[in-house]
Amino acid sequence: MAYDRYLAVCRPLHYATIMSPQRCQGLAVTSWVAGFFLSAVDTTSTFRLPFCGPNRINHFFCEVPAVQQLACANTASAHAVVFIVDVLILLSPFTFILGSYLLIVGTVLCMRSAESRQRAFSTCTSHLTAVTFFYSAAIYTYMRPQHSLWPTMDKTVSVSYTIITPMLNPLIYSLRNKEVKGALARTIHRGLRVLLV
Repeated sequence: MAYDRYLAVCRPLHYATIMSPQRCQGLAVTSWVAGFFLSAVDTTSTFRLPFCGPNRINHFFCEVPAVQQLACANTASAHAVVFIVDVLILLSPFTFILGSYLLIVGTVLCMRSAESRQRAFSTCTSHLTAVTFFYSAAIYTYMRPQHSLWPTMDKTVSVSYTIITPMLNPLIYSLRNKEVKGALARTIHRGLRVLLV
């Protein structure tokens, strides 16, 4: 999405030739293969650990850091592998997204018309909102020391990036549509009227 927004704002006349169906397929396949490979490394390093104690985790689902806490051996090497994989999974795309948006901001600031700047920024707002929700929660979960002082906070944050962010994505992206905005405003107005009566 960041690359798509970069092309739409910074190279609009070349967009159709650069973002071809083959390029879209290549980007999707690359992300799927990389995600599968890095997740397989994460899973393999975790399940090589010996598990001999309780089989209950203090979490909503079997997330790698929570499962590793059940191991009855030294987990330092497994933690190191997971940390390296998490850096690749989280920070590589985050760096690419940040770089794309820095280029977009540079291009937008050079635009003469305030209307053009506002339109370009509105193109990026929905994606930036989704990225901010997802990456802030995921980085908190995976890019910190393994032993947490607040297990309840860990569970809440993991719900944020696994359930709330994907649930909000359709809403975030569709609010740019005037018809959806109008329908949402009418629904809220109707709901308020019912509550006040």
